[in-house]
Amino acid sequence: MSKHYDLGKKGEDIAARYLAGKGYQIIERNWRFGKDEIDIIAEYDNFLVIIEVKTRSTSYYGNPEEAVDEQKQRFIIRTANEYVMQKEINLEVRFDILSIVIESNKQTINHIEEAFYPTI
Repeated sequence: MSKHYDLGKKGEDIAARYLAGKGYQIIERNWRFGKDEIDIIAEYDNFLVIIEVKTRSTSYYGNPEEAVDEQKQRFIIRTANEYVMQKEINLEVRFDILSIVIESNKQTINHIEEAFYPTI
């Protein structure tokens, strides 16, 4: 496995523990539709929360959440729509980003609720 993959996996594990500690019920991890993937799907406060996890080893080149551009958002929204249809979910959907920077043994977590919205 590559260092990039290992860092991403570690970030997703940190994110899942963080969210569970905040009362989120983790429903799915790494749910795929075609080539697209949702990192974490959770239920919280009567919302289906779609969470994109971005992990970096440094914020020197910018914050991890900056990597979730409009194209990435469209992929996530399309995949979330498919999940809702397949699972016949009847909850309002919210899109969050969980940004994690792991430098040495220190980790910084930035949970951005309602980070983006589907456009009509």
